[in-house]
Amino acid sequence: MPHLSVIVHGPNTQGHLTELLAALETRPLPDIEVIVAAVGDWARETAEEHAPDTIVVPLPEGTGDGAARAAGAARASGRWLHFVHAKDGLPAGAPRMVAERTAELDDTVDVLLFDHVTTTWRSAAAPSAGGRHLAAAGRADRTLDDAADLLRLAPLLGTRALRAGFWRAHEDLLTTDDEPYAAHAALLHADRVACLNQVAYDDRRLRPESLPPLAPEDRYTLIDRYESLLPLTRDRRAPRAVLYDLMVRDLLRTFAREDLPDPVAREFFRRASLAAVRWRPENHRRPAGLEGVRHSLLEDGAYTRYRAFQAANRTRRAARKAVRDRKRQLGTKLRDQQYRRALSRPVDPELAVFAAYWERGVACNPAAIAARLAELAPHIRRVWVVNRENAALLPPGTDHVIPGTRRYWETLATAKYLTNNVNFPNAVVKRPEAIHLQTHHGTPLKRMGLDQRDHPAAAKGLDFAALLARVDKWDYSVSANSHSTRMWERAYPARYTSLDHGYPRNDVFYTSGAAEVRAARARLGIAPGATAVLYAPTHRDYEAGFTPRLDLAALADRLGGDTVLLVRAHYFYGAASPLTGLRRSGRIIDVSSYDPVEELCLAADALVTDYSSIMFDYANLDRPIVIHADDWETYRTTRGVYFDLMADHPGQVARTQEELTEILTSGAWRDESAAKARAAFRRRFCEYDDGRAAERVVRRVFLGEPEEALPPVIPLERRTPAPTPEEATA
Repeated sequence: MPHLSVIVHGPNTQGHLTELLAALETRPLPDIEVIVAAVGDWARETAEEHAPDTIVVPLPEGTGDGAARAAGAARASGRWLHFVHAKDGLPAGAPRMVAERTAELDDTVDVLLFDHVTTTWRSAAAPSAGGRHLAAAGRADRTLDDAADLLRLAPLLGTRALRAGFWRAHEDLLTTDDEPYAAHAALLHADRVACLNQVAYDDRRLRPESLPPLAPEDRYTLIDRYESLLPLTRDRRAPRAVLYDLMVRDLLRTFAREDLPDPVAREFFRRASLAAVRWRPENHRRPAGLEGVRHSLLEDGAYTRYRAFQAANRTRRAARKAVRDRKRQLGTKLRDQQYRRALSRPVDPELAVFAAYWERGVACNPAAIAARLAELAPHIRRVWVVNRENAALLPPGTDHVIPGTRRYWETLATAKYLTNNVNFPNAVVKRPEAIHLQTHHGTPLKRMGLDQRDHPAAAKGLDFAALLARVDKWDYSVSANSHSTRMWERAYPARYTSLDHGYPRNDVFYTSGAAEVRAARARLGIAPGATAVLYAPTHRDYEAGFTPRLDLAALADRLGGDTVLLVRAHYFYGAASPLTGLRRSGRIIDVSSYDPVEELCLAADALVTDYSSIMFDYANLDRPIVIHADDWETYRTTRGVYFDLMADHPGQVARTQEELTEILTSGAWRDESAAKARAAFRRRFCEYDDGRAAERVVRRVFLGEPEEALPPVIPLERRTPAPTPEEATA
């Protein structure tokens, strides 16, 4: 019996069903059945041709969406149902994600909600605005009364899986052709709901000009929809308030944005006004400002005054926009003039500009290079580009410029050396005498640069032509290992010179001694003798927000009082969280904002991560690394990777929290097999890191020394990493 039934339904509109079925066909889906409720001959023929292993339910032309869903569901045998319209898409790995999440849920949960992207005829995979609501809800199932904001998610039936028993109990209500009604009604009837804060649906918006036109009177159905939904919220204060706010918002938007004939507009406004008054919750407060004025006029049924208010607002907005545009044009023109004048000045051979992480501050490889430059070439002035918010956090005496200021453009125009671990803005001109040094900020496991073209969830609208224009300005690209060198040359094809010198930020792992390790632990408040485990998960491009992947309270409880978790991530836990007591006791330390991260690595006895590039840096310390890969298949498919981490891992691998706990409590995290895997990983990825990377970069780039004169890379077997915390306190 399959666990999940994916029910594709509808006609083959504009041929999109072909793409959808091709995507489903390319990946075997154990425990998942695919049913195609094919409306019309084209859809039926497409389904029979492209989906030989699916159940095809042929339906006559003109069958509505509700009837098609019902026909598909009648043939389904899965415990959960996912309705996918034939015009829409499923991101790679989405059915597996949904199936795995629903497998965790018992029969008290009726609906699983997940995130989506939107594809139009003009753009692809635009993220939704609802990810924050999914992230805030977390993974625990709950009633809608406890999470009423979930009603604010886009009302797409394709972004929710329904328990088959729940569907059958409410089939009469959910088989309507009005999909937004069905999507909201499913939530309002559910006993409990659960969330998956990952993208598992692609809502494809067809070009309106390609669809049959709507009659002006069709707008009244929006009012009717909410008039049918709001009775379902009686005696439910939170859902009632949210649904009412959504209704008023949608009614006002439709009235403002639709070019309706005056008689239709007047009737729409009259009906909308009656609904707004009839369903207004007790003690409901209107929003402040202009939105509150709109609400008031709607409830008063003041059509003429509302139209006058609209006209006045349009005039005011147009005037403000004209002033802003004029200021922006003058500012841009002045900046360009200042920059062009500065570009006519001679390049200053003793001026070096540094930036890191989009002007965040003094950090990463640029910071290590700048520090070594101060020792080897103190005559070269070092100026950092730092945004206004972070300028106050700079070390005292740091010379810096704020992006966009006059000195910023003058400094970038005349500096001989420009060093960054990302890229400078497109407007920065590459002067022939200037040297651009790209340091990067990690060894690539995930696909980068041009290799993201086949992974839209990762690329997110990246302008590849502009990217290559920035890459063409590079003179040098720093690399930590030959794997990185090859991947950079593939992802960023240009004429720069690869510097196989190691990552300067990792020098500290070889130059630090016992005193530095003890000091790092003392600054973090780690008790003497405690085992410190650094937990540093990475970002998921297919998630709109952060989803906690571990129950840290349970993990800390299993590990015992002698283990401290250093957690480098943001968690949606409130003041009443079970983590609160653990934080107070020092057993969990939030290091999400702690810099530099290299100091965290020095303080930790072991690292737990998933796909973060921190694993490559931490491997230099030759300390245990555990990979927690609960969603490897999804990550590998949606983000794209350069090698199989499950085969070439730096230590033990856990696929579940229970496996991770067993590895950490049994001692397997530091056993012989873990050490053997780590040794192979270090040979491959710590190839050039030996403690002298910054010196090699400074001598080659800033002092112009030939490569053969640089300090040679010390062989791995002759390197001595910083002592472990246990060794440092012995």
